[in-house]
Amino acid sequence: MAITYSYTAVTNTGRTIQGNYSAESKEDVLRMIRDKEQYPVLVEEQKIESVDLKNIKIFEGKVKAKDLVIFCKQFYTMLNAGLYLTKCLEVLIAQTENRKLKVAVIDLHKKTQKGEALSRSMKDHTKIFPPILINMIEAAELTGNLGDVLEKMAIHFEKENRINSKIKSALMYPIILSILATAAVIFLLTFVMPTFVEMFTSSGVELPGPTRLLMAISNGIKKYWYLVLGGAGLAAFTLNRINSTKDGKYFFDKIKIGLPAVGKSVTKIVTSRFTRTLSTLLSSGIPILQALEAAAQVTNNQVVIQEIQGGIEDIRKGVNLSSVFNSMNIFPPMMISMITIGEESGSLSDMLEKTANFYDEELESAIQKMLSLIEPVMIVIMAVVIGFIVVSMMLPMFDMFQTF
Repeated sequence: MAITYSYTAVTNTGRTIQGNYSAESKEDVLRMIRDKEQYPVLVEEQKIESVDLKNIKIFEGKVKAKDLVIFCKQFYTMLNAGLYLTKCLEVLIAQTENRKLKVAVIDLHKKTQKGEALSRSMKDHTKIFPPILINMIEAAELTGNLGDVLEKMAIHFEKENRINSKIKSALMYPIILSILATAAVIFLLTFVMPTFVEMFTSSGVELPGPTRLLMAISNGIKKYWYLVLGGAGLAAFTLNRINSTKDGKYFFDKIKIGLPAVGKSVTKIVTSRFTRTLSTLLSSGIPILQALEAAAQVTNNQVVIQEIQGGIEDIRKGVNLSSVFNSMNIFPPMMISMITIGEESGSLSDMLEKTANFYDEELESAIQKMLSLIEPVMIVIMAVVIGFIVVSMMLPMFDMFQTF
C-alpha cells in the first residue's frame, strides 16, 4: 500500500525543494530524489489528525464568515512562512475548530496530495467555501500569489463578518420585543381574561362585542392550542420554503428594497457587499463578467442577482458598466458616479474599494436609522393590541357599576 511522504531536498545549485511523494517505503522516496540528482535532507511520513466522520452531525457547526477569516489568516501566514501547500492543510486540520470546515479541509488535504488543484478540490464543497473564495484561489493558482490572495480574502471575510454582526445586533432588540409582546398577549388572553369573564357572567352583565370577541379568541387558544401552534409552525415553514425558491426570494427581496426607510438601509448593505467583492475580484485579475456574477451572489439579494445577470449580456455587447448599473434603478447615484470615474480613469478597482469603504461607514448609521423607525412602530402596535385587551376587560365593569 502506497504511503504519502513529505520530503525536503537540495539541488546542485543549492535551491531547497519541498514536496510530497507516494511510495511503498522511505527508501523509494530517497531513490526518487537521487534519480533527480538532488540531495535528500528530510523524508517523513505524513500524519494528519484522524476525525470520526460518524460523530459529525449534519446541522453541527455551521461555517460562518468568522470561521473563514481564521481559515484564510492561518493559511496565508503559513504559506508566507515557507510551508508547502499540503503541510499548511495538515496544520489547518489540527487547528480548525468548526467540525464541518475540518471535514472539508481533510478532503482538500487528501485530494491535493494526489495532485489535484486546491480550487478544484474546493468546488466539491461549495456549501462550505463561497464562490468568491474559490474564484480567487483559482486565479491565484495561475499567477502564483496564493498567499496574497488569502490575505485579501481574510480582510474581505472580516468586513463581511462585521456587517453581519451589526445587522444581527440591530435586529436583536426588535426580535426580543416581539417575543415579549406576543407572550404578554397570550398570557392576558389565556390566564387573565377568563378570570374577568367568569366574574362578569356570574353577575349577569351582558358582555359588549369587543369582550365577546376576546372571549372567543381566549377560548380558542385554550381549547385548540395545538392547532394554533401547528398553524404558526406551518406558516413559518411555508414562508421559509417560499423564500428558499428563486421566485419567492425575489418577491421578498423586492419588498425589502421597496419599503420606506428600511429599503435605503437594505440598499446600502447590498451596495457595500457588492462593491467590496467586485473590487477584490478585479484587483486579483478575475475577468469582469465572472467577477460580476460572483459579486452579485455575495449580496444574497435575488433582485440584484437577476439584474446583474441581465446586465452581463449588455456588457458583452459593449455597453459601459456605469450605464448598465444606472438602468437597474437599485444602486445609489454615488456608486454609479464612482464607477463612471473609475472607467474613465482606468482605476475601476480603486474606485469600487473607496465606494465600499464609504458605505461600510454609512452602514452603521443606516442600521441605527432603520432601528429607530422599527422600534416606535412596534411599540405603537403593542400599545394598540394590549390597550384593546385592557379596554375590552374594563367595559363590562362600567356596566356592572351602572347596574348597582
